[in-house]
Amino acid sequence: MPPINADDMSWTTPDAAAADWRRKQLGAAAGSEDLGCSLYELPAGERSWPYHHHTANEEALYVLAGEGTLRLDGETYPLRPGEYAAFPADETGAHRVVNDGDEPLRYLVVSTMHEPDVTVYPDSGKFGVYVGSPPGGRGERSLSGYYRIGDDVDYWDGEGDDGETGD
Repeated sequence: MPPINADDMSWTTPDAAAADWRRKQLGAAAGSEDLGCSLYELPAGERSWPYHHHTANEEALYVLAGEGTLRLDGETYPLRPGEYAAFPADETGAHRVVNDGDEPLRYLVVSTMHEPDVTVYPDSGKFGVYVGSPPGGRGERSLSGYYRIGDDVDYWDGEGDDGETGD
């Protein structure tokens, strides 16, 4: 596939009232299958995805323009052009970007695109499950959803001896 140019692509926006950023999915546009790359623009005063980490996908961030703050593994770090951060696929990779500067914060996020994946949200006590297409993927998912970590049930709850739902 030939190279793509981000200037030729349209921005997409999240379908969520609590999120206000723009994104260009460069990896998908270039035909990448196992590596994702997105260009993000985060307006002044806004936050990216909720604080989270992945269990199957490693991510990395590279700042192109603007200034902000990175919360990474419980610590905060200033962000400015040229900053690079890696987010391992475990709790030490938990992260969130905040634009506390005066201008838009523009950065690249690169990630592996493995599925299934579980994303853990420590602040809200939730986790997300993605089967069939990884987070950020465009394919259909055969199973996905968000759940409270504390809503654990016993393995055999609701199952009769014959595998049918019991009393």
